[in-house]
Amino acid sequence: MIGEKVVIRYRMAASDAHYAGDLVEGAHTVTAWGDVGTELAIRLFGDESLFVGYSEVRYTAPVYAGDWMEYSGWIEKVGNTSLTCHFEAHKVIELADRERTKGLADSAANVLPEPILTAYGTGTLMVKKDLQRPEFGDPKFQNR
Repeated sequence: MIGEKVVIRYRMAASDAHYAGDLVEGAHTVTAWGDVGTELAIRLFGDESLFVGYSEVRYTAPVYAGDWMEYSGWIEKVGNTSLTCHFEAHKVIELADRERTKGLADSAANVLPEPILTAYGTGTLMVKKDLQRPEFGDPKFQNR
């Protein structure tokens, strides 16, 4: 269960752009990590959990409208009612740079040869003991 990875993917839409140049704000990453953390808690405790907070969030590369993002996380530590998780965000597809490649359609996109780490962080979630239902979780997560 420690290190068992959960992954979700989202495409950043034009409506996700918040800043000039179609830049997407970092809050989208934190929101996606909330979903990843929720899935990890369900797989471990059989309950959606409450997110206690992040002890670290670092942004390492920009995210733009049109990017396909992969958000992942895994459990690093389990307590009686808590789980501490490591989260990462990677860009896996981006729109083609139309400034350097004139003549491409607006829909042209590039699958990146290697995912680009755009953010990482650590967060803690908790599930009260009386709400834990591990028998309804993922058996791979129950060997703690």
